[in-house]
Amino acid sequence: MAKPLTDSEKRKQISVRGIAGLGDVAEVRKSFNRHLHFTLVKDRNVATPRDYFFALAHTVRDHLVGRWIRTQQHYYERDPKVEEADDWLRYGNPWEKARPEYMLPVHFYGRVEHTPEGVRWLDTQFFEGKELRLKQEYFVVAATLQDIIRRFKSSKFGCRDPVRTCFESFPDKVAIQLNDTHPALAIPELMRILVDVEKVDWDKAWEITKNTCAYTNHTVLPEALERWPVSMFEKLLPRHLEIIYAINQRHLDHVASLFPGDVDRLRRMSVIEEGDCKRINMAHLCVIGSHAVNGVARIHSEIVKQSVFKDFYELEPEKFQNKTNGITPRRWLLLCNPGLADTIVEKIGEGFLTDLSQLRKLLPFASDEVFIRDVAKAKQENKLKFSAFLEKEYGVRINPSSMFDVHVKRIHEYKRQLLNCLHIITLYNRIKKDPAKAFVPRTVMIGGKAAPGYHMAKMIIKLVTSIGDVVNNDPIVGDRLKVIFLENYRVSLAEKVIPAADLSQQISTAGTEASGTGNMKFMLNGALTIGTMDGANVEMAEEAGAENLFIFGLQVEDIKALDQKGYHAQEYYDRLPELRQAVDQISSGFFSPKEPDCFKDVVNMLMNHDRFKVFADYEAYVACQAQVDQLYQNPKEWTKKVIKNIACSGKFSSDRTITEYARDIWGVEPCDLQIPPPNLPKD
Repeated sequence: MAKPLTDSEKRKQISVRGIAGLGDVAEVRKSFNRHLHFTLVKDRNVATPRDYFFALAHTVRDHLVGRWIRTQQHYYERDPKVEEADDWLRYGNPWEKARPEYMLPVHFYGRVEHTPEGVRWLDTQFFEGKELRLKQEYFVVAATLQDIIRRFKSSKFGCRDPVRTCFESFPDKVAIQLNDTHPALAIPELMRILVDVEKVDWDKAWEITKNTCAYTNHTVLPEALERWPVSMFEKLLPRHLEIIYAINQRHLDHVASLFPGDVDRLRRMSVIEEGDCKRINMAHLCVIGSHAVNGVARIHSEIVKQSVFKDFYELEPEKFQNKTNGITPRRWLLLCNPGLADTIVEKIGEGFLTDLSQLRKLLPFASDEVFIRDVAKAKQENKLKFSAFLEKEYGVRINPSSMFDVHVKRIHEYKRQLLNCLHIITLYNRIKKDPAKAFVPRTVMIGGKAAPGYHMAKMIIKLVTSIGDVVNNDPIVGDRLKVIFLENYRVSLAEKVIPAADLSQQISTAGTEASGTGNMKFMLNGALTIGTMDGANVEMAEEAGAENLFIFGLQVEDIKALDQKGYHAQEYYDRLPELRQAVDQISSGFFSPKEPDCFKDVVNMLMNHDRFKVFADYEAYVACQAQVDQLYQNPKEWTKKVIKNIACSGKFSSDRTITEYARDIWGVEPCDLQIPPPNLPKD
């Protein structure tokens, strides 16, 4: 007779609870082996870990197919709105089923012919650089829209013959969310299909398109908003250019009627930007062609209304909303941090996994000695595990008792990895100046990828590694300070480093980070945040209390005032000796002795044209880091703040975010349909 599981062992199985019954172990093993041999055509002598994953995934999928089919049948019978993930993976995806019977062509180039019967796009082709990017964007849009319309026109599950010809109800059945400007071509493509192919008149087609599409803005940086050359559209997508011109003309006529004589407003609000190279402003196209526009954190949505799209907000204020980003607690707690998840389950049960707001039940335990000890233990185990991983994968040995200070995100000037570098150099100089003084040991980990053509981002990575070469090999410093650049930062690495982090760096210039989601992941996994009042940091401070985060630096209003006054880096350089010493070391080649001028571009940017005002926040940042050191020396008080952060992270669940999109933008309601388990075929 099998020995009953202990409570601890039961908690270890939490990650598979709720999965549909898979039968006994022997049946699962048999199905697994069948897929390994007959689906993947491998045996255990040559199978890779990926093969084992796919065999297991196919085994689980066998048990879900019946439900999936029933769900699709339900959609066709009830005819509600289509939410589907769109995932492009190099090695395929066992959770997707190819449908070659529904292959449709996607066209490029060609010419437009206007005839009494309508408009035709002729002599098209199907296929470097930016033109390839535009092709990719259109390819995804065209393929998706053709499939959406095929599904809309079919009223019976599995039916390939179109039966629905009236598009009046299209927005009631279809919602298209433009996730940034990359899928903006959905607007002219849907217009092309409705007007040219389905013969819907222009005004009705525009009403349908606008009521179907909604736009999420993800950045306030002007250079990140796509602007495509008109000449590229003329060559690649000539019919879409005609449609965009027509959309823009009607839009400008409307603006002119409301603001007569305001030529500058027309220029600011046009989709077509005039100049030496005429460009199409894709963000303007998204705003004009959508019934809803949202930012991804409250402060970001306000900036969108008051700055980025101010003219459009004045025109149609009712369409602007906020939808603060969220993260899934199943991946970013249960899967990546089972030790902490178990500790939480022991106190408040499993309900928080589907209703993250239930984490607030932890607040009464913030001063509980046993819970404080258990949370600290879970963190230390994660740190030991990550230390072993670093030693194995990178050959780097670190002190697992040191503070794990983590700054992982895309490498970009606005995210201010350079501010972190200046602090590292300052700590290094302090240790060298007074080696006998007690220092809180700190391992600084910086990770992220740089865009291929972004020179400054690559120089920032070079600076981080160069600082590490000096600091990590200085015998006077020893284990008190280590600097590591985490190569190839990706989700699988994030799942390891985030649960191990003590300190989360979220230090963008106020008003530049739309939201961030890494900040939420760190908060949920028991790291304290040092950050500016930017993006979702603002709401994190509201939820947990600003006293439980390390907030520093200029706020959005201060940045505006500094812009009006004029930001002069030289003033800070002259006034702050430690800043001056750090900048001089970078400039003189102290960290690049074989290439003394290696970082001249970095220093020149910081001193002469730094849009993100690194020096302006240096003094406050270094002082705030001293507060971090002070608290870290009191583990009990540190862990109390950790518990309060975890308990107050419930707002940042993607479940809440998606519910708000569904309710406020897509007009869909969740359907709690109980589907019976499938009848599995016998072997």
